[in-house]
Amino acid sequence: RKLTQELNAVAFQTLVTDTFTARYSSSRMATNQAEKRPEELNGPSRKSPVIVDGILLDRPLSDPKAGEQFVQRAFQIIFEEAIRKGTSVDEKVCEWKEPEELQDLLDLDLVDAGEAPEKLLERCQDIIRYSVKTVHPRFYNQLFAGLDHHSLVGRYITETLNTSQYTYEIAPVFVLMEEVVLKKLCALIGWQCGDGIFCPGGSMSNMYAMNLARYKIFPEVKKRGLWDMPRLVVFTSEECHYSMMKGAALQGLGTDNVYVVKTDER
Repeated sequence: RKLTQELNAVAFQTLVTDTFTARYSSSRMATNQAEKRPEELNGPSRKSPVIVDGILLDRPLSDPKAGEQFVQRAFQIIFEEAIRKGTSVDEKVCEWKEPEELQDLLDLDLVDAGEAPEKLLERCQDIIRYSVKTVHPRFYNQLFAGLDHHSLVGRYITETLNTSQYTYEIAPVFVLMEEVVLKKLCALIGWQCGDGIFCPGGSMSNMYAMNLARYKIFPEVKKRGLWDMPRLVVFTSEECHYSMMKGAALQGLGTDNVYVVKTDER
């Protein structure tokens, strides 16, 4: 219960912080709009605008033109600092700072009031400056490295549209794309039909797989839980991913019930 309360508090604090940032960073613009163009607020369906603490709640909170200008300037910073310089061998992979020094440089304290666009753009530059440039030619990682410009544009589109994969109605294009990719993945492993979901990483993929394996053998576990099940164990390779232990713990199987099988040269 204590952990739940703490998580709820963190979630609430994040929500409040995001709300304050969105509201107060542009509150002056919204207030000026209300003062300068009152006739626009009194249309046939809006006789009295809803204003709370000087903030308009029934129309965009910021000036679209100012917002577009901010996005353009931010994209220019991203292009120059993250893409152009980030992929240059003449630049560092990372301008390394120790945690205490970096925290002082970035000023990460959460505040109630927003900041001016110029300050936000400076923060964009600082974030890029002190981050690891995974797109750098001399950055090496077993999972990812380098920059695919075409994929980056795809990320821009998905983030801008900000849809969800719940239903076809909310994401018609992405739902169809997902089905095509899943069909291709099934074909790669020789399946004529199948289904799937995309996971955020290897750990969650393994945990989903363990959950499915348990459900296949004991489907009643979904309703009756582990109390009505026999003792369940997991057999896995000694070369397995560390998430197997986490998965056993998360699903209530217990890490003592994970048995590691030795491997040979193959």
